[in-house]
Amino acid sequence: MSIKRFFAVFAARNREFLRDRATLGWNIVFPFLIVAGFAFAFSGRSPDLYKIGVLLSPGEVLEEAVSRDPFFRIDYLDFIPFTTQQTAVEKVQRHQVDMLVDPQARAYWVNETSPKGYMLERLLRGSGTDDYRKQTVEGREIRYVDWLIPGILGMNMMFSALYGVGYVIVRYRKNGVLKRLKATPLSAFEFLAAQLASRLWLILAVTLVVYFGTNAFVSFAMHGSLLNLLVVFALGAFTLITMGLLVAARIASEELAEGTLNMLAWPMMFLSGVWFSLEGLHPAVQTLAQIFPLTHIISAARAIMIDGAGLAQVSGQLAVLAGMSALFLAIGSAAFRWQ
Repeated sequence: MSIKRFFAVFAARNREFLRDRATLGWNIVFPFLIVAGFAFAFSGRSPDLYKIGVLLSPGEVLEEAVSRDPFFRIDYLDFIPFTTQQTAVEKVQRHQVDMLVDPQARAYWVNETSPKGYMLERLLRGSGTDDYRKQTVEGREIRYVDWLIPGILGMNMMFSALYGVGYVIVRYRKNGVLKRLKATPLSAFEFLAAQLASRLWLILAVTLVVYFGTNAFVSFAMHGSLLNLLVVFALGAFTLITMGLLVAARIASEELAEGTLNMLAWPMMFLSGVWFSLEGLHPAVQTLAQIFPLTHIISAARAIMIDGAGLAQVSGQLAVLAGMSALFLAIGSAAFRWQ
């Protein structure tokens, strides 16, 4: 491999991207607009609806569980079923659920810093249910915008990676650029390595700008290490770039490439947990979401940013991303053709 030829292609691709002011601007402005819109939409008062988690045994139906005590017949209470106590308690800690009740164990959990939890505790006691044991938890409130930020960053990376490699290389092939490059001493490995390296650093640079820019006016939660988050985003971006390489390996039609990229991008955007949690969805949908690299990127990023997790806690997601990267890169490199 010639380092000189590699850097020549690397620099040329960087200049091509940076000179396309419209694309560069959209990659930065689009996430800002989404974050600003959601921050404004959810900045007002929350709805006057109390959310109560209910711990259920396997196979137990929510309607049966909430029919035992007078408390569960009070109006304007929203009962949410949970089968895992740890998950439900975490929701109470983050103020995402106002109270957790276990009808069988006759126990309930409230966050002592939650005004709604205080009111629900009074309602529970006032309904004539006196045999419930109180459990207290602590934790800061997680706003929707805090939960949304990792998804927005991941989605922006996805579009930049897939279209920045998959569509651009196909355009090169259609316009005859690859045919002319083939006549030079440049090898396929040098060309692909330069394309992947160029797109990787550009994605990370744009992501850092978006991260610090949105944090300047939204001030979202970040309880983990920035370095750990950078590792997740770097590996995730590389995985998405190699996925784009799969599309660009042989396709010569820009229309076919765009359709294929849309077929990959849109399901990932809606089924990877960008906009809403996958909890409560059909198990088949949750299983399907695991085949998308964006699901693992967002899951690891949220664990670091919201829960303060380290790399050891997200090692499962990192291992999946590394495996996907190796698979996509091997197939894309083997299938690549100049014409």
